[in-house]
Formats: sequence, structure tokens, C-alpha cells
Amino acid sequence: MSGKPTDTPAAKPRKRKPKAEGAETPVARSRLRWALMWFGRGLGAVAGFYAVLILLFSFVPPPINLYQLGETWRLGGIDKDWVSWEEIAPVMARSAVAAEDANFCNHWGFDMAAIRAAIEAGSNRGASTISQQVVKNVFLWHGRTWVRKAMEAVLTPVVELVWSKERILEVYLNVAEFDEGVFGVQAAAQHHFGVDARDLTPLQAARLAAVLPDPQGRSASEPTSFVRSRTRAIISGAETIAADGRSACFED
Repeated sequence: MSGKPTDTPAAKPRKRKPKAEGAETPVARSRLRWALMWFGRGLGAVAGFYAVLILLFSFVPPPINLYQLGETWRLGGIDKDWVSWEEIAPVMARSAVAAEDANFCNHWGFDMAAIRAAIEAGSNRGASTISQQVVKNVFLWHGRTWVRKAMEAVLTPVVELVWSKERILEVYLNVAEFDEGVFGVQAAAQHHFGVDARDLTPLQAARLAAVLPDPQGRSASEPTSFVRSRTRAIISGAETIAADGRSACFED
């Protein structure tokens, strides 16, 4: 037997399997996780921010909003004067509900019947509740973007859960625009009729409600035939919701 070492075949280098097309690298997966993490943190921060505001404004008057800031810049100033619920004539609250959201006491932020009717009519006019308008005016911005609509859809039920119906209506009447640059029922009552919000008559309250949702195109103190006709309908509607109990959620 020979003592010479036998030759062994050299080990062949291992071939790497070709990377599947479209497969993620560890770096790509890491970047995706990082992006998702920060996106989640961002959403959490936004949600927390709005949660704090909703809780705060459940008892503190909201300050100037984005639309009012824009009008202040455009007009050189606005007229606004916050008043408490006790300083607003009850007929003003009934008139606003009759004009803008007759089922205000019966829904949780969205009037599904009005939404279905608006969809069938091919329009979103009349589908926006007072609660949605408060969310838009206080927390968001004007416009028809999907982002705003989505945020409004998320925030409206939260506001309905945290705030009472009375508080929602109180805020609404204090931030709504009743003439160009005139915000809130107290400023509007002084501007159009020279009286305080607590002293508004049924006719005056209905006139103010009649300019909604087009306060820059209608006038409560110089009403057109359309505003007069709408005023009569609102007076009747305010009496109806008082009689059938649809104002019970904000009246003692």
C-alpha cells in the first residue's frame, strides 16, 4: 500500500441562489418598519391632540378658528362675541335646529336619513348636521377635501360622546357666521337688530337662522323674498320641534 496521500477533488464553491425578483432586502424591511412606526406615532399624536382639545372645549370657549383667522386677514378684522348658553334666547336654539338639523336630538352626529336623501338627489346639501358643522368650524377647515371629510367623520362621534347636545348647540351658535365677518349669535343680534342674544324675538331668531348656510349671500336685517319665506318656515319648524319633543335634548 502506497504511503502517498491520495488526491481528493477540490470543493466546489457554493452558488448563491438567485434573489427572487421583487423580494425585500433586510434594509428595505427595516425602512418599512421605521416608516410604519413613525406613521403610527404621528397618528397617535394627532389623535391625542384632538382628544385634549375636545375635552378642553367641553367647558372652555374655543378660541379663534382657521376660517375666522382667514377672514380676519382678508377683511382686516371680524366681529365675534362669545355668550353662554344662559345668555341665548331659547327660541334661537330652536330656530337654528329647525333650519339646519331638525333631527338634532335624535341622531349621534350623522343624520342617516338626510344622507340617503342627499345621495339620491345627487347632492350633499342638507346632509351635514349641526354636530358635523361644529367639528368643521372648531377643529378643522372649510373645503370639500377627502382628508377633511374623513377627519370630520372620525371626530364627530367623539364630540357627540364627550359633549352634551346643549354644549354642541352652544358652541355652534357662538362660532357660526351670520354675516360677512360677523360670528356668533351675540355679535349677529347686535349687528342686525341692535339687541342682545338673550332678547331675540321668534321673528329675529328665525331671520338669523334663515341666512344659514349662506350668510354672505343673505341678510337677516334686509331680507329678500326668499329669506322672508324661509323665515316663515323656520318659525313654524321651531314651534313644531318644541311641540313634538325634538328640542328636549337641549331644553329643560
